[in-house]
Amino acid sequence: MNQVILIGNLTRDPELRKTAGGISTCSFTLAVEREQTRKDREGGAKSAADFIMIITWRNTADLCAQYLAKGRQVAVLGKWRNREYEKDGIKHTVSECIADEVQFLGPPPRENAPGS
Repeated sequence: MNQVILIGNLTRDPELRKTAGGISTCSFTLAVEREQTRKDREGGAKSAADFIMIITWRNTADLCAQYLAKGRQVAVLGKWRNREYEKDGIKHTVSECIADEVQFLGPPPRENAPGS
């Protein structure tokens, strides 16, 4: 069974593109905190994160591009995929989550809020 559930924050604004056939696809990177924490030099807790590429399609892609922005928290339900491509004679492997569902969590960031 290939099922992924992720909760995290967008590291940048989403990018919306259209395929040659006119189908919407949107991608963004999600920072997902790991459960474990590590100690920093001062002895305080410091959490680590994984940065995961999320790909959405069709109506979900349009909604993500319209309503999501850097820093927004989301929950993603999808499937894990590894794909390979070749560039300049070098093979590259990309791991990503193909989202079936994206749920927006928390309030959207306010445009004029301090620090936004």
